Amino acid sequence: MTVGYEEAWQVKGWRVMRWHGRALASATVALCATAGATGTASPAAAVAGGQQTVVAGTRTTVAAAAPKPYAFPENATTVEGAADTTGSVRLEPGKAYKSSIRRAAKLYYRLELDATSNAYVSATAVPRPGTTVSYSDGVKVSVQDGNSRDCSFSGTAHFGATQSPHPVAAWASRETGGKQYACQAPGTYYVVVERSGTTGSSAGDWDLELTYVSEPGLKKAAGSTSAPEAWNSASPDALPGQPKRRSGGAGFGTASALRQGNWQDGISPGQTLFYKVPVDWGQQLYATADLGSSTGGDGYVGTALVMALYNPVRGLVDDVGSGYDGGQRSAALDPLPPVAYENRYALNDRVSGMRFAGSYYLVVHLAAQVADKFGDGPFGLTLHVRVNGAARAGPEYAGRAEPRDAFDVPAGDSVEASDGTAGGEPDTGGSAGGGTMKVVAVGAIGTGSLLVLTLGVWTVAARRRAVPAPEDATTASAPVPAPWEPRGW
Repeated sequence: MTVGYEEAWQVKGWRVMRWHGRALASATVALCATAGATGTASPAAAVAGGQQTVVAGTRTTVAAAAPKPYAFPENATTVEGAADTTGSVRLEPGKAYKSSIRRAAKLYYRLELDATSNAYVSATAVPRPGTTVSYSDGVKVSVQDGNSRDCSFSGTAHFGATQSPHPVAAWASRETGGKQYACQAPGTYYVVVERSGTTGSSAGDWDLELTYVSEPGLKKAAGSTSAPEAWNSASPDALPGQPKRRSGGAGFGTASALRQGNWQDGISPGQTLFYKVPVDWGQQLYATADLGSSTGGDGYVGTALVMALYNPVRGLVDDVGSGYDGGQRSAALDPLPPVAYENRYALNDRVSGMRFAGSYYLVVHLAAQVADKFGDGPFGLTLHVRVNGAARAGPEYAGRAEPRDAFDVPAGDSVEASDGTAGGEPDTGGSAGGGTMKVVAVGAIGTGSLLVLTLGVWTVAARRRAVPAPEDATTASAPVPAPWEPRGW
């Protein structure tokens, strides 16, 4: 069946809705957990800059510092969004911008695009201190042509079930090289940023960080315009070795670099921490966040911990969350496909988001409501990061991206196939897929069907490369799997 031009851009439109923090607030588990205010804790190093210490086996909590505000880039240009297209400010690729948006507002910014480059625009919404947000509050971003038609992809990010104010990012794109896309001609386009969902939220302004990344076209047409249909879906074996201390950044621009391994930090209620992981072409990323147990308090917070994964252009790939009752909790991203240029042709957001090599961002937020039941913290946070697969050559671009390093993997940070090291210790846990590989067929995801095939045990020889320990080791909380709440659009 031939799809007409008008139909084509409408077909893409089903992907515009994306709930950030996809957990729905439907926690129906009645927990009768009692957390002792006293007890014995194994001696451990201080968490989050000395906020918690252990003296003679007893944990002493010191007043926690207030979470740091969002860190905007020092070189960000302040711009004002226009109420109409006529007065819109032009955004340049590779630059960062700071703006703001009022409740129920719609703002316009301008792009000048050629006929071959792909344009990706991200808007990070940052509620100001003292702001309250509701489940449906969020920000929507789209790129439109001169006839008000949305281009390739429009995204919406919501605060979701946490109902806790924190930075959330949505992205939109104008893509070339396919009949399924509108907006192919060179010329003037408009970035439209909308603040949605006002019930129960504060009327105050939100700050915005805007970024625009330009991806060049290919030297020759892509060999395939179909997304891969299968990949290794098995969760990998746990990485050996003690976690290393690493403090998260306060924004995308100050995200702390992580390699493969186990990493420990501390997080306070209301705080959001940013990390970045280099992932090359052909490599597969796995990530788990463990929230440590509390030393006091009781109750239950339905969606307390949220970990979101963003790609190198700050496009939301996936997120996962966990409730909290004072006991340790663990939240892991579902297995993602290896990074491939062809992933962009998938209709599923989780697949299409894994379309670039470069730095992928792990953004972890602890709901402010946790303080009401379990104190100001900070609470122990352990991240388990694994990158599997051999790095492959990337596509042959006809030019350079803007910024120039947008899709580069930092030198020395690439993790080779089955590296399996954490803190310089060899991986004795088997192959990349935890010894057993599952292949998920995704070609029919659009119809809601998944085919899971279990293959035999397979192993590969590990190429060992010691990863230097940046900081002293600490002791991590043992992760305990916890049920995850229902997901929704």
